[in-house]
Amino acid sequence: MSKVIFLDIDGTLVDYENRLPSSAARAVRQARANGHRVYVCTGRSKAGVYPWLWDIGLDGMIGGNGSYVEDHGQVIFHQTLTPDQCRRVVDWLHSRGLEFYLESNSGLFASENFETAALPAAQLYSKRKGGSDEITVRTAFPDMIYGGELYRDDLNKISFLLSSYQDYVDTQNAFPDLKVGTWGGKGEEALFGDLGVRDIDKAVAVETLVKHLGARMEDTIAFGDAKVDIPMLECCNFGVAMGNGGTEIRAMADLVTDSVEEDGLYKAFQKLGLI
Repeated sequence: MSKVIFLDIDGTLVDYENRLPSSAARAVRQARANGHRVYVCTGRSKAGVYPWLWDIGLDGMIGGNGSYVEDHGQVIFHQTLTPDQCRRVVDWLHSRGLEFYLESNSGLFASENFETAALPAAQLYSKRKGGSDEITVRTAFPDMIYGGELYRDDLNKISFLLSSYQDYVDTQNAFPDLKVGTWGGKGEEALFGDLGVRDIDKAVAVETLVKHLGARMEDTIAFGDAKVDIPMLECCNFGVAMGNGGTEIRAMADLVTDSVEEDGLYKAFQKLGLI
């Protein structure tokens, strides 16, 4: 029976320095050759799913933590922030002195001082996840656009640097019409906040895509490493957590595989009979 497979990207398909293990690429290609369908399901927008990721043979993607769904180039679902929401968030972040980047399918657009301000957070994020603390912002975000228009009508979400956990709390209070989250750490260790479309998550997008495909939820398998991936693993029939994943997702997963660097994706595909 063919399966529909959903892969988070960062910490699942690629490591925390944006490197794709050859074994992971091989796993995806072999699974698709065996008749399975493979989609990435990521917080990244389409602009952050680079050609070398598509080249491994993906069937499509879910992006923006669920706000965008694509199957073989056909847009199935896309819900963006309104221009007013974008303007309010940009103005508010500027007033707080918080650097940020805007995430759309056409590009990632950095605030004025993002490259400099984000360097410590990018290095700490990589180091916490077992990568190098010498990573640069341009390495972490190779296609980031600097000096672009910041008032936009095409945004999936907005990520911003946290100077303290209070910034996250205040953001929730300031934008009740948006979904506010954090990433890069748990609780007060979080490095970034993000704002996206309210009432959208990876699970909603997975169910939307599965319905479009005429497939069954019983034939779905999800792979992830972070708290934001838990709704995806919960809604799919079988959930796999990476060995480098957080405590919460490893505790709820049906299977915990090895880490990205230890060929965890390939080993799990083998164990599940996908390849």
